[in-house]
Amino acid sequence: MIQAIPKLVTFDEFIAWYPENSENRYELHNGEIVEMPKPTGRHSRVAGFIGAELNFEIRRLKLPYFIPKECVIKPTRDESGYEPDVIVLDEQTIRNDPRWERESIITQASSARLVVEVVSTNWSDDYALKLEEYEALGISEYWVVDYLGLGGKRFIGSPKQPTFSIYQLVEGEYQVRQFRDNDRIESPTFPELALTALQVFQVGM
Repeated sequence: MIQAIPKLVTFDEFIAWYPENSENRYELHNGEIVEMPKPTGRHSRVAGFIGAELNFEIRRLKLPYFIPKECVIKPTRDESGYEPDVIVLDEQTIRNDPRWERESIITQASSARLVVEVVSTNWSDDYALKLEEYEALGISEYWVVDYLGLGGKRFIGSPKQPTFSIYQLVEGEYQVRQFRDNDRIESPTFPELALTALQVFQVGM
């Protein structure tokens, strides 16, 4: 018996398929629709805490940024689409992104100032797959918040421990800085952010 080869899905087919008002989240990984694990309570708390802190900083400094409730990033390849845990968009450049107003889709790196992924059991997606795609698209700053220290040793070292990784695009490639314990988080987008890695990790304890 010949096994049928599953049809790979394009980004536009994925968006057309995506069920409205779904309780589940889905992403497109290399042409395959993937149901994302439901965020645990701790995962949701960490993502919500980060979003609240960044919103406070945006208001405090009157920055022309905002954090949408929902958003899908379309990378350069047509076989992927991601819905980040937190994304900071630029009010001044988002108007030039052709699919934002109608579909809440980001296609241009200039629209996003910062993308945040909070690590869960599918940690390799955040450290490898999405990192590569965000780098290729040109997202200037990418946070990987590994509050449980789940990532592979080649990403967070040995012994594994909670790690806050900030990837900054430098000449087209990501350079990473990592923060642990009482290290103050140093963000190029939010240089005055008064927050330590431990403060973020404790939210998920």
